[in-house]
Amino acid sequence: MTKITRLIFIVFLLFQAISLKAQESNFFEIAKQLEIYSSVLKELNMYYVDELSPAELNEIAVKSMLNRLDPYTNYFDEQGIEDVRIQRSGEYGGIGTGTRFKDKRLFITEVYKDAPAAQAGLLAGDEILQIDDVLVKDYEEESLSSLLRGLPDTKVRLKVLRQGVSMDFTVSRSKIDMNSVPFYGMVDTEVGYISFIKFTEKCGMDVKNAFADLKGKGMKKLILDVRGNPGGLLNEAVNITNFFIPKDKVVVTTKGKVKKWSNTIKTRNEPLDLEIPIVVLIDGRSASASEIVSGSLQDYDRAVILGERSYGKGLVQRYRDLPYGTQMKLTISKYYTPSGRCIQELDYTNRDKEGNVPKFSDGKVNEFKTANGRTVTDGGGVLPDVILEKPETLPLTKTLFASDAFFNFVTAYYFAHPEIKPAAQFQLEESVYNEFITYLQTHINEFEIGTDKQFEIAMKQAEKDGLGTDLEADFQIFQQVVALKKIEKLQVNKDEIKERLTEEIVRRYYYREGEYQQKMAFDPVIVQATQLLHDSKKYEKILK
Repeated sequence: MTKITRLIFIVFLLFQAISLKAQESNFFEIAKQLEIYSSVLKELNMYYVDELSPAELNEIAVKSMLNRLDPYTNYFDEQGIEDVRIQRSGEYGGIGTGTRFKDKRLFITEVYKDAPAAQAGLLAGDEILQIDDVLVKDYEEESLSSLLRGLPDTKVRLKVLRQGVSMDFTVSRSKIDMNSVPFYGMVDTEVGYISFIKFTEKCGMDVKNAFADLKGKGMKKLILDVRGNPGGLLNEAVNITNFFIPKDKVVVTTKGKVKKWSNTIKTRNEPLDLEIPIVVLIDGRSASASEIVSGSLQDYDRAVILGERSYGKGLVQRYRDLPYGTQMKLTISKYYTPSGRCIQELDYTNRDKEGNVPKFSDGKVNEFKTANGRTVTDGGGVLPDVILEKPETLPLTKTLFASDAFFNFVTAYYFAHPEIKPAAQFQLEESVYNEFITYLQTHINEFEIGTDKQFEIAMKQAEKDGLGTDLEADFQIFQQVVALKKIEKLQVNKDEIKERLTEEIVRRYYYREGEYQQKMAFDPVIVQATQLLHDSKKYEKILK
């Protein structure tokens, strides 16, 4: 053994010793903390003055711990596991509705086309009062909607409230297949359009079938729409990317603490088409697998990315089995696009003392090169090649989008207007938008912002201080001023609000299929993408 070899061997042994020592220290610390936690739980259970539920205490402790990490690391009980399975597979036995449980009330938010619920006559906006023998008002858990699911060919009895009238339905469950491609079609004689909204287990097959059908109809150019697509299965993102780039090309690289979860993932199949011009549409809600597809196609200069900067989720999760039929989903690695960039936006590891999460894009971003030498950057999502300028979505508007205001207004609109124009001809009239604004003025509390909540806290404190009666009139005036300013501020995002209102109305009459038919006819983003595909010189110039 040479002197250099002996030196390398000694360094290796030292490294191994240090590594083992660190592992032993970690194992001791884990064992110590588990013993402390177990002792606290036992002492509470035995001696606390009131009866406690160990299961509830444990769930609170686990969720509190995970909340200090990232929002993708979660714990699931048995019911949660079933919900995850449905999200991953896109299949379940049920009646075919979307529901929302809020304030101990359960509403149907969407009825799927041709599903049992639609055939039975249920409508979006119906409030479910009773499921078989279970009264909704007596039920505490959000998993109440799981009672609607069950084996195909079994029946479920429902009592619903529609526009103040109680109605009874008996619905036969069936296998519900939530197609990840809600719509595809020809924009014109040459441009095909495919929208997919979730990377489920059959997403790749759904996109492949849509592509083949459109090719048969004469498609020579393609628009892929992943706006609003939150992601899903990593392998499906690789499969879809593989449709348009050669076999044995790197799509994504993952890097984690555990060696087996650090991989370089390449395409494994022959592509469907290496030549067809492609425009990929993204927005601020395109995340994870959507960013893998758009980022990798951008890195290989295989498609023009058009729209808004994507969400910026560069983290990979895996499910781990836990005792007693529970599971945990945890972040195990970061992923990197073919050029080497990680597009993660939020730095969850370095929260400040107030719990605020910094953004990687606020610091120095690194530059990378595409296959043709174009510059792209990491941090903060995928930046489109063609950025669509629009007013920034205000926090106030985001609060409105997350509220029930659109749903409640459209429910009333639906029953007041038995018919609207066909989906491909429908355009929102200014008068309908004004009706919605008037509705918000009379239902201003349906979207509370931080100012409203802080104002309520101040009012309660004034009452405790004995000033409530003296300040009540002033508070009412202030409330009216805030409400007026909220309505005025919404004008900044008028176009975005009209777009969301249009989606809600058309979907209520013509399901999701109609929503996309309307978009394909009038959506300015799709119109611009179509124009770009027809301008081959401009398209090639962007990529080269």
